Amino acid sequence: GVIFMFLRVIPNNKGKKNTFFCDLVESYRDENGIPKHRTVVKLGQFEKDRIPYLKAAFGKGDPNKIFNDELNRS
Repeated sequence: GVIFMFLRVIPNNKGKKNTFFCDLVESYRDENGIPKHRTVVKLGQFEKDRIPYLKAAFGKGDPNKIFNDELNRS
């Protein structure tokens, strides 16, 4: 089957403001064809301004375009 990986970004609602927890996550289908997610690695806590770099590093496609899109989104 096809396995897809992506960066999961979770806002830190309890600790330091403007920080996020980031995980590298694998998307796959189980033996019954049901889509599931599995955390491959927990990358840790990052400041908001670091998120575009992570998304560019782990994103699918052109890293420069992903980075610029993320900067324009913030």
